[in-house]
Amino acid sequence: MTPPGTKLIASNRQARHDYEILETVEAGLVLRGSEVKALREAKAQVKEAYARIEGGEAWLLGMHISPWRTAAGFGSHDPDRRRKLLLHRDEIDRLRARVDQERLVLVPLALYFKDGRVKVDLALARPRRKGDRRDAIAKRDADLEARKAMGRQAKRGWD
Repeated sequence: MTPPGTKLIASNRQARHDYEILETVEAGLVLRGSEVKALREAKAQVKEAYARIEGGEAWLLGMHISPWRTAAGFGSHDPDRRRKLLLHRDEIDRLRARVDQERLVLVPLALYFKDGRVKVDLALARPRRKGDRRDAIAKRDADLEARKAMGRQAKRGWD
């Protein structure tokens, strides 16, 4: 999930269910002052967010950051505005090529503070079909049962 030494703000647990994660990239965000203060109070939702590359720049859309409780009028921000992602040019070009060629999507997995800066874990992902989701759930359940059985065997001892 998030790297060690970081403070998690919000995570998108549904993304791992709906998408097959192929690769992850850490990106910075361009934010306004009241947005950072709202994020320190964990007032963000990334469940319906997605990233798009337009005009050689990466943008995060659909992420909701609630207005900070004491900011009103001039000091407040638009909760659903587009936010620019900070990535290197070669990363943007590589992600754009893969998204265009392989029909993949860019989905945020987690939003967190790292060394005082807000970062987002972006996943290059392939959407799962309904049958694929069921297969993934069945595999996860089978793995869980196997681990439980191994744990019970270890407690009893190897006779």
